Amino acid sequence: MEHSSAVLHQDHNVGGGVKEIWKVTFILTVLTVVELVIGFGIYMLWFGEHDSFLVHFMKGVIIILMLAKAFYIVGYFMHLKHEIRNLIMTIVVPLLLFVWFITAFLYEGNSYHNLKNDYNPYYKERSTQHMEKKEPTEEKKEEKKPEPLN
Repeated sequence: MEHSSAVLHQDHNVGGGVKEIWKVTFILTVLTVVELVIGFGIYMLWFGEHDSFLVHFMKGVIIILMLAKAFYIVGYFMHLKHEIRNLIMTIVVPLLLFVWFITAFLYEGNSYHNLKNDYNPYYKERSTQHMEKKEPTEEKKEEKKPEPLN
């Protein structure tokens, strides 16, 4: 009987104190401010002469910062930091597969577009043709004049 009562009275400390919450909130705030500063930098570069490598690098940094924020939000505010490994894997593995799925479809779609341009001369010819804008002749302009209202 003593054994069962000892198990019931054990402290279950999983963290999440006030200090930890303020620390995570501060980290999320700093990451958000850095994202906003970099995003404003991209916005300013977009309208001026910009180096495409620099813009793509800044976008990559923003994506990494967003993933870090997602880690903190899921880990601390959804309480998965203190959960068992299998539960975390049931969330992380499908997420990674979903990201891979989207990347694979984007790559495959671009490949299909490029192959269609390379191996289908009819499509390439049609996509490079420019249609001339025809203006109506004088006779047709006169026909289209609205009649005055009485």
